[in-house]
Amino acid sequence: MNARALLPLLFCITHSLAMAQGLSELGQTSEGYALPDPATRFTFPDDHGSHPEFRIEWWYVTANLKDAEGTDYGIQWTLFRIALSPNGEPDDQMWMGHAAVSTPAGHLFSERLARGGIGQARVTAAPFEAFIDEWRLAGPDLATVSVTAQSHEFRYDLDLSSNGPFVPQGEHGFSVKSFVGQASHYYSQPFYSASGTLTLPEGEVHVTGRAWLDREWSSQPLAPDQTGWDWVSLHLSGGEKLMVYRLRDLARGAYVVGTWIAADGLPEPLRVGSLEMTPVEWAEVAGQQLPVVWDIVHEARGIAIRAEAIYPQSWMGTEISYWEGPVRASGSHSGEGYLEMSGY
Repeated sequence: MNARALLPLLFCITHSLAMAQGLSELGQTSEGYALPDPATRFTFPDDHGSHPEFRIEWWYVTANLKDAEGTDYGIQWTLFRIALSPNGEPDDQMWMGHAAVSTPAGHLFSERLARGGIGQARVTAAPFEAFIDEWRLAGPDLATVSVTAQSHEFRYDLDLSSNGPFVPQGEHGFSVKSFVGQASHYYSQPFYSASGTLTLPEGEVHVTGRAWLDREWSSQPLAPDQTGWDWVSLHLSGGEKLMVYRLRDLARGAYVVGTWIAADGLPEPLRVGSLEMTPVEWAEVAGQQLPVVWDIVHEARGIAIRAEAIYPQSWMGTEISYWEGPVRASGSHSGEGYLEMSGY
């Protein structure tokens, strides 16, 4: 089986994986792989590294950036690991990278594929390094890293430094993804400050801003009736952070949960049934209608936020395509963040 035939395996579990559910029967079983356990607690720095006993995991960075004139930019850097068998051997791992820059002139993206065991891609926990080909996320630990990626159209070189803790998502990092219980282990680092350089077709741009890391691993495919994923992360003006995801379920309606993160890093799970994430405006993107403005409501917390895409054409035309780009938040809380939408 060639590498392209294996790509749908990446996207059949959670997060970006939801975008290709139904393209293939690959990845529809967890037999032989480790399963998420609600009793598990994170151990750092070990959990910054890879978990080959699980079927799938990723290291996912997004950043909201501005230049000296206040122009908005966004970057994405993602590395996925996909096990091809449950034996955990390096040469039975597939790796995939996505990188993108959202700019006023357009959305630029690239991807990489690699097979494990040959030195083309790898993640080590301490000192931390994640790479695929020449793309790297690396530093003395995952709290302070540099991130770089490039294509024939763009390059970015950024330094990320955190001033807050790693944050478990869900219940102590056990993140449920459906009404019938599929789950992952999931934590974030939402407190990065970012600075560095974007090299674009129109020239070099120095930028500063805020970044967000998501780390997730699992072996469980989504429920058969789940068709896609809408996810948003927000840096709010008071120093708080908000993560919300909405998994679309044909049989039961949307499964919507999230996490409110206080400015000191203390997480509060926002459980299913307490949140609403509703599309309110649509735009034509890549030949289809996509929601680019969302209302997010949690009455008990006083959250009534409108998240609006800054650049609605932020389409990832990769082998498995999806939408990913920066958003601006207004309403009960102001701020900025990132939106991902898959399965449309």
